[in-house]
Amino acid sequence: MTMNSKTLVVIAGPTGSGKTDLGIAVAEYFSSPVISADSRQIFRGMAIGTAQPDTDQLARVKHYFVASHDITEPYTSGKYETDALELLSRLFEKHDIVIAVGGSGLYIDALCGGLDAIPKGDPEIRKRLTERLAAEGLEPLTDELRKLDPEYYEKVDRNNPNRVIRALEVCIQTGQPYSSFRTGVTKKRNFDIIKIGTLLDRGELYERINKRVDNMMDAGLEEEARRLYPHRELNALQTVGYRELFEYFDGKISREVAVELIKRNSRRYAKRQMTWFGRDETIRWMNPRDTNGVITFINETINHH
Repeated sequence: MTMNSKTLVVIAGPTGSGKTDLGIAVAEYFSSPVISADSRQIFRGMAIGTAQPDTDQLARVKHYFVASHDITEPYTSGKYETDALELLSRLFEKHDIVIAVGGSGLYIDALCGGLDAIPKGDPEIRKRLTERLAAEGLEPLTDELRKLDPEYYEKVDRNNPNRVIRALEVCIQTGQPYSSFRTGVTKKRNFDIIKIGTLLDRGELYERINKRVDNMMDAGLEEEARRLYPHRELNALQTVGYRELFEYFDGKISREVAVELIKRNSRRYAKRQMTWFGRDETIRWMNPRDTNGVITFINETINHH
C-alpha cells in the first residue's frame, strides 16, 4: 500500500445490523460520499421494503446507487462492478476516502476483487429452466443444483430463482459445476480497501430484524407492495418482504402469516449473509454502535500503511 493512496472503506453485514447508520456517521466524519452495495436498494419505488436511507439521511450524506434504477431494468453484479468502478474513479478525484455500504456479498465481491469469467448463458437452457420454475416452483431446481454442484448449493441464496437458474444453466451447458468457474482470482484495484463487518449478537440481530419488519409495516410496506404487485414477475421483486405480501394479496395466506414469514425469511437471509461474509478473512468485525472505534480503526489502518 502507498502513502496518499485512495481508500475504499466497505461496511458490510447482514440485514438489520446497523450498517446504514454506521456508514453515514463514518461518511460524515471523513466528508465522504456513500456508494450503496445493495442489489435491491438501487431500484426506485422500493424504499420501505429495501430499507433505503431516508430523506434525512440522504440529505446528510451524498449517496449513489440508491433509487437510481427502474425495476424493469435488468441489473447484474457484473454491471455493478463496471458502473461502481467508473463512479469511484470520479469520486476519488475529489475524495481520498469513499464509503461503500451494503449487504449484497456478490456486489461487494464484484467491487473489491472483480467477478470470475463465468460462461455467457445459453438462452435455450435458460428458457427451459424458467418454464420449469413456473410449472414446478423453485424447490425441484434447487434439488437439482444440490446434485450438480453441492459446493455452490451451500453458498447460493436458495430463495433467489435467478441465481439458482443461472448456476444450473452453466452446469447443464458446460457439464461442469458452476463453482468451478468461480476461481476466486482477485483483480488488483488501484485503491486500498478496508472492510468492516457489523457484528451483533444473534439474539439481538433477530430481535432487531423482527422489530424492523413491524416498523416497515407501520411505514406503509403493504401499500408499497400493492403498487409493485403488477410487476411481481420482475427479478427485482423476488425479494423478502414483497414475495410474502404478494402471497397475501393472492389470498394464499393471511396478513398476519405474511408478516411472520417476512420476519422468518429476513432472519434466514441474515444468516446466509453472515455465512457469506464469514468466509472473508479480510473483514474486521466491529460493533456497529462503536462509531468512534470504527473511525479510529480506519485512521490507524490508513496511517499504518
